[in-house]
Amino acid sequence: MAAVAVAWIWRWGWGRRCPGRPGLPGPGPGPITLLLFLLLLGSVTADITDGNSEHLKREHSLIKPYQGVGSSSTLFWDFQGSTILTSQYLRLTPDERSKEGSIWNHLPCFLKDWEMHVHFKVHGAGKKNLHGDGIALWYTRDRMVPGPVFGSKDNFHGLAIFLDTYPNDETTERVFPYISVMVNNGSLSYDHSKDGRWTELAGCTADLRNRNHDTFLAVRYSRGRLTVMTDLEDKNEWKNCIDITGVRLPTGYYFGASAGTGDLSDNHDIISMKLFQLMVEHTPDEENIDWTKIEPSVNFLKSPKDNVDDPTGNFRSGPLTGWRVFLLLLCALLGIIVCAVVGAVVFQKRQERNKRFY
Repeated sequence: MAAVAVAWIWRWGWGRRCPGRPGLPGPGPGPITLLLFLLLLGSVTADITDGNSEHLKREHSLIKPYQGVGSSSTLFWDFQGSTILTSQYLRLTPDERSKEGSIWNHLPCFLKDWEMHVHFKVHGAGKKNLHGDGIALWYTRDRMVPGPVFGSKDNFHGLAIFLDTYPNDETTERVFPYISVMVNNGSLSYDHSKDGRWTELAGCTADLRNRNHDTFLAVRYSRGRLTVMTDLEDKNEWKNCIDITGVRLPTGYYFGASAGTGDLSDNHDIISMKLFQLMVEHTPDEENIDWTKIEPSVNFLKSPKDNVDDPTGNFRSGPLTGWRVFLLLLCALLGIIVCAVVGAVVFQKRQERNKRFY
C-alpha cells in the first residue's frame, strides 16, 4: 500500500510533467508531509488511483511519425490553407504575411472528461512586437471553416484557447504573449482590436515565443472545471495559467488548431497533440444527461465592463459572487454592531458623568 501511495504522490503531487502522461499536478509536498501522509493513509491507499487510469486516445491525437506527409490530410486529421506537413512538425503558417492555416480532427470527441497536451513552437525573425498573430486551439461544433479568428471562424460554438503573440490594443497593460480562454454559444464575436478582452474568461502572460527548447501547453476539462497549464521553461514542470469552474461543454465536438498572420508574421508549428481520457465517476443524474445537447456556457461570465487590465496581465475582480456579497454583508453587520456597542458605552459613560453634577 505504501508503494502505491508513493507512486500516487509522485504522479499527482510533485508537479513534474511526465512526457506522454496525462495529469496536471500542483506543487509537491515536502519530505515531512510525505511521511505524515504515509502514516495517516492506512487502508485508504487501496482506493487511490495508481496514475494509470488515463488512456491516450490515438484517434484524437497527432503523433510522430506522421502519415500522409506532403498530402492534404494525415491519419485522423485534415488540414487546409497554408498548412504543410513535414516529418518533424506541422506548420500552420510560415513566417510570411497574410497566411492562414488549420488542422482538424476527423472524428468528433464523445469523452466527458479529457486532457489535451500540445507540443508547439512559435518562432520567427521578427523582433519585439514585430511578429504575429498566434495560435488558437479549438474544441468546437464546426470544423474546417476559415475565418478571421486566428485563421478560423468567428461566432463559433465551443471552446477556444488563444496563444496571442501581438497586442493589437495599444492601450492595454497586458504583457504579451498572452494566453486566454473563450467559451461561445455562437452569440459572441471575438474582437481582434481589443485582443478578445471583452469575451475573455481568464488569461495569463506566457513567454512562449522563440524559445530554444520544447514548449508545451495542457488543457484539462473534467466535471465543469477547465484548467490550462504550460511548460515553457524547460523544467519538465507544469505551471498554472488558467483555472475556471462552472464551464459546460457538450460532447461530439471537434478538436483543432489554427494560426494566422497579417502585416506581421511568425512560424506557427504543431509538433504533437495528445488527447487523454480521464476516468472520472459521474452521478446517475449526470450519466442520464444527453451530453451532445448541452449548450456551451459558463455559470458565471464577467461583464465586459469589468474586464479592466492591471499591470500583471490579469483582470481585476469581476462582479460580486454570492460568497463575496455574503462576506461584505457580514462585515457590514459586524461593523454596525461594533459601532452600536461603542455608541452605547459612550452614551452610558456620559449619563453617569451627568449624574455626578446633580
